[in-house]
Amino acid sequence: MTLEANAVDSVFKALADPTRRLLLDRLREHNGQTLRELCEHLDMARQSATQHLDVLRRADLVIVVRRGRERLHYLNPAPIHDIEERWISGFDKPRLRTLNAIRNQAEEIAVTATSIPTYVYATYIRASAEQVWQALTDADLTAKYWNHANVSDWQPGSTWEHRRVDGSGAVDVVGKVIESEPPTRLVITFEDTPDAAREPSVVTFLIEAHQEIVRLTVTHENLPNREMLGGISHGWPAVLANLKSLMETGEVLPQAPWDMSKVDA
Repeated sequence: MTLEANAVDSVFKALADPTRRLLLDRLREHNGQTLRELCEHLDMARQSATQHLDVLRRADLVIVVRRGRERLHYLNPAPIHDIEERWISGFDKPRLRTLNAIRNQAEEIAVTATSIPTYVYATYIRASAEQVWQALTDADLTAKYWNHANVSDWQPGSTWEHRRVDGSGAVDVVGKVIESEPPTRLVITFEDTPDAAREPSVVTFLIEAHQEIVRLTVTHENLPNREMLGGISHGWPAVLANLKSLMETGEVLPQAPWDMSKVDA
């Protein structure tokens, strides 16, 4: 059995249990919860809940991010997205897309006030931590897989720019470097509308090495609205897929993956 098949099996196994689905629903409603918060409304011992969360973590459906002494649990959409692309999209995608749009609209009408969740996405790359760090911070490399050059000296307090590579030199995103710990952690502010009267969102890149691979976790916090959440929910998976392809094959994907959301719209 291939590694891909094992990964798919672990996701289906994790989703088969109603308690684990309930935990995922809780994270979908309010991402970034501690174990205590998740256990508040569960009729089970803390140890049993921990065991269920361990299954979800092994399936990469849940990611744990440390914030000081706290361990926050986040829903990782990557495995579910992969299943949707492999198993669902080929059956009746236009009809399913329509039904999903109707459901989303109904949910938006029903909910009068909701908080904007933090977005977390993780991917595994066959590369070293140093190579992934370079891919995130080298302007020439980001230009290859992102169609933008990320320009900075990447020192804490420095500015960075997300410049187009179409010859216009236009800058679409700006920000500041908050933390820079090569080759494991980079934290930046992310301002796509710098003139807006609001605090910038914050992106954290966490690079964790394990033998010949790394896990790259991207956390995007302080989102101003659901419109931006929707945009980055399409954008980050596409950008990271292109980065992964470049790291593992030496080439980016044959078509720009972020264009797929425009085709499916």
